[in-house]
Amino acid sequence: MAPRRPDLATELLARMAEDQRMRLLPKADQPPDHLARWRAVDADNTDALRRVVDAHGWPGFALVGKEAAHAAWLLAQHAGEDPEFQHRALGLLAAAVEVGDADPADLAFLVDRCRVHDGLPQVYGTQYIRDADGLRMQPVEDPDHLDERRAAAGLEPHAENDARMRALYEEA
Repeated sequence: MAPRRPDLATELLARMAEDQRMRLLPKADQPPDHLARWRAVDADNTDALRRVVDAHGWPGFALVGKEAAHAAWLLAQHAGEDPEFQHRALGLLAAAVEVGDADPADLAFLVDRCRVHDGLPQVYGTQYIRDADGLRMQPVEDPDHLDERRAAAGLEPHAENDARMRALYEEA
């Protein structure tokens, strides 16, 4: 089924592409003001997503298609400079997941991102930090049942995710 708003899908996908370009730019290619540019992209994307949400509600599968719905989640995931909006997006995404209009895995990541920002342990073990001790998963509640919660959200087991994260980020 074609999305109802392909124009919004195109915008969300373009914004996701720029988000990822900023985040994945090799250090050697980063200009001196890269961090400021990166933050400006995040702020602009947050404002754009807010406008979409205000006008249409959560941009789920029916409105923009699966790939652009995932792009909307990514923009919300990176809206940490506006925690009030990020929490609003979380509630809207949760409602969309409940009716099958968004991906439960995306919701799991945003739940964890919001909880970490709020100083709470995460639920699904999706958030990592790199510090003086290296790469490590942020604290998680009830670790004995982590893989059960991950499976319910459509996520791979923690051990597989942890190995993938280390392969991606310990070299960087």
